Formats: sequence, structure tokens, C-alpha cells
Amino acid sequence: MGNYMFIESEGVKIMNSKFQLTRAFIISLFSLLAFGIVAILIRAEMIVDFDHTIIGAVQSLESPLLTTIMKFFTVVGSTQAVIILCLVIIFFLYKVLHHRRELILFIAVVAGSPLLNLLLKEIFQRARPDLHRLIEIGGYSFPSGHAMNAFTVYGILTFLLWRHIFNRSGRTILILFSAFVVFMIGISRIYLGVHYPSDIIGGYFASGFLIAASIWFFQWYVERQPQLASRMLKRS
Repeated sequence: MGNYMFIESEGVKIMNSKFQLTRAFIISLFSLLAFGIVAILIRAEMIVDFDHTIIGAVQSLESPLLTTIMKFFTVVGSTQAVIILCLVIIFFLYKVLHHRRELILFIAVVAGSPLLNLLLKEIFQRARPDLHRLIEIGGYSFPSGHAMNAFTVYGILTFLLWRHIFNRSGRTILILFSAFVVFMIGISRIYLGVHYPSDIIGGYFASGFLIAASIWFFQWYVERQPQLASRMLKRS
């Protein structure tokens, strides 16, 4: 009876693992496809009306208080703020939770995001909107670096923390908080006039691909470790 329960438990683990790998793979493909569609629409100038409509709607809400709030969130999504947050998370993962493999995953994803963003911006070289700017900034527009940084950091952090939160309310709060911050950072860039909405959407999808692909590789690697260890023991 005990052996049967053990075998059944291991079978469930294997099925769950395969499901997680498949899900991560599908999400990465979907994100890549969605990013490609956005990029094609931008190249063909078929998304101009959409961008201008959203920009007009967002900037019509302009007020001194809202401008202060949006500037705050754009600072939260800045490179300096992201670096500080990442250092805190790295310390927490390494010193408090002692999760070395998860630490490597986190560092790889957050380091890969700005590199991918830089590469994509050089490929597309889209000029920033010049409609009604509340702040000045240089560089190319697509995809948004702020959107990618926010989605990457809070997305991978949500994945890592989700695995250690077992009650529904805690997980719900985690998702809602991360989604709120990511959304506000993205909308702040539109409000301040430094990005098109399609820049933000493209940044989200590019980051979604990076996260999902990294998680897929991470889970695949973790699953391979026991198999590799077993093979080494048999050979010895």
C-alpha cells in the first residue's frame, strides 16, 4: 500500500511538471507571436489611430496631482529603482530563503531584459511620440524599456513568491499588487508623452516571452537534475 501511494505521488509530480513545462512553452510562443503582430502593425503604420486614440484619452485626464502620481510610477520603473529593488530581492533569495537556483533564474531574467530591450530598439528604431510631453527623454521608443523592466521584475518575482505562498488570499494579493504596479508604470509612460501605447504592449509581450522561456528552461533543468544524478550513480 505504501509503495503504491509513493508511486502514485511520484506520478502526480511528473504530470504536474510536464503540465508546467507545456504551459510555460505555450505562453512563450504566444508572447512571441503577439509581439511579432504588434511589430508588424507598427511597421505597416496600421496602429497609428489606436495609439493616438489611447494617448488622447489618457492625456485628457491631466491634472497636477495625477502628473505627480505618474511621475512617481515612472521613477519606480526607472533603471535606478529597478536595480535597487533587484539587489534587495537578490539578498532576500540568497540570505533569507537560501534559494540558489531561483537566484540564478532571477538574475538571468532581470539582466536579460535590458539587453533584449536594447537589441529590439536598435532593430526597430522607432521615434518617440512628439505630441504632448511632460518630461524629456532620448532614445528609441519601441519597445518600452520601463514596461519591459516592470513586467520582467514583478513577473519573475511573482513566479518565485507564488511557489512559497500556499493560501489563496496571499496569492491573489501578490498578483493584484504586481499587476497594478506593472500597469501603472506602463500607463505613466503614455501619460507623460514619452511612449505610444503600442510601445507598452510590445514591451509587455517581449518581457512575457523572456520570462516564460526562462521559466521553461529553469523547470526543464530542475527536472533533469535527478535524472542526470541517477545516470552518474549507475555509471559509477
